[in-house]
Amino acid sequence: MNPSLSSAGAPSLSDHGGYRPGCMLALMAPVILVLLAGGTLMIVSHRQNDAEERHENEALEQIARHAESYEDDVQNEARNGYPSEDRTRAIAQQNHSSLISYGPSARSLTTVVEFFATYEDTSFFGTSPSRAYRCYVGGTVRTTLALQECNST
Repeated sequence: MNPSLSSAGAPSLSDHGGYRPGCMLALMAPVILVLLAGGTLMIVSHRQNDAEERHENEALEQIARHAESYEDDVQNEARNGYPSEDRTRAIAQQNHSSLISYGPSARSLTTVVEFFATYEDTSFFGTSPSRAYRCYVGGTVRTTLALQECNST
């Protein structure tokens, strides 16, 4: 019989009353490996979340630039009268967006435009394209509301 194992196969105590050094290492190695793996996964996950958040923020900044450009283009067209719905739709498309509604009145033109930008969504399984969406509600009277989450239609 091996003197370091008891009859049940468990590590035995050394002559000094403690576990033998090799036995302690055998007991601690799996615990240390699990802690290292868990810590590594947490760090990788945190970095992926940071990268995804950064990419989404860059997409939202791009949307804001497109919305400003759209608003400027519509304002320029409105100097000679409100642009037609088709012209407004074309302006929206030039600025990476879709015209959702067009509402001319005697005093203003109000539009709702959905903007989008593509960014990389990162996960443990790789990257995939995602889109950020924001809606612009505004018009020729500068009653612009900030870009906001789009209501589902």
